[in-house]
Amino acid sequence: MLIIAGPCVYENDNIAFKTCEFLKKLCEKYGFEYVYKTSYDKANRSSVHSYRGPGIEKGVEFFIKLKEKFGVKILTDFHSEKEADIIKDYVDILQVPAFLCRQTDILKAAAKSGKIVNVKKGQFMAPWDMKNVVEKLTYFGAKEIMITERGYSFGYNNLVVDYRSFPIMKEFCDNIIFDVTHSVQLPGGKGFASSGERRFAPYLARAAVACGVDGLFMEIHPDPDSALCDGANMLDFQMTEKLFDEIKRIWDTLWM
Repeated sequence: MLIIAGPCVYENDNIAFKTCEFLKKLCEKYGFEYVYKTSYDKANRSSVHSYRGPGIEKGVEFFIKLKEKFGVKILTDFHSEKEADIIKDYVDILQVPAFLCRQTDILKAAAKSGKIVNVKKGQFMAPWDMKNVVEKLTYFGAKEIMITERGYSFGYNNLVVDYRSFPIMKEFCDNIIFDVTHSVQLPGGKGFASSGERRFAPYLARAAVACGVDGLFMEIHPDPDSALCDGANMLDFQMTEKLFDEIKRIWDTLWM
């Protein structure tokens, strides 16, 4: 079981290091492979006044410090070909954001980086449509590809998860990940920002593990209600530890 987890966006070293230390120890306890995730820039915020992050230069500085301190693998998203070329030397996995998952030049840049590529499936994409994304990445030379399910648009300001997508996408991609916390997001739910319903996250995560996903993606924060981005759908440490115990037992029962 692969766990990709961390704060939505980099806020400061204290929060980032505290979260990484907690998650690394928790994954070691349960025998999960751990990858730290965070964003240096969230380019698709609802409002121009929303916190986006420190930018790529400070992002690079942070990734260097995190590697030196904890030795963890790192995933981050990017938004342009130029960004991919800059950030590839400091992370292990490049993530293509959901809204950019069909952009051929973005996929090409990810593939040409030589890194593992994780593509968030767009909220507007059917699972079988992602086969074209995988074919693009393979054509441009990507060696290892992951697809992350993060829910479908379901009316206004709402998402729903179709669990049929996991076996469907498994037919053409070896590594299928489930984004636990973005799937309980309410996009634009506050009008000026997204909202979320974190209380449903454990239910969705347990079901995904039972369906046989290869890993879980989730956003974790010491105090989600004070987070600068996506706080309503992020999990705190207590919820995370309880969830890890539950998914470990499901994983061992069904897949070990």
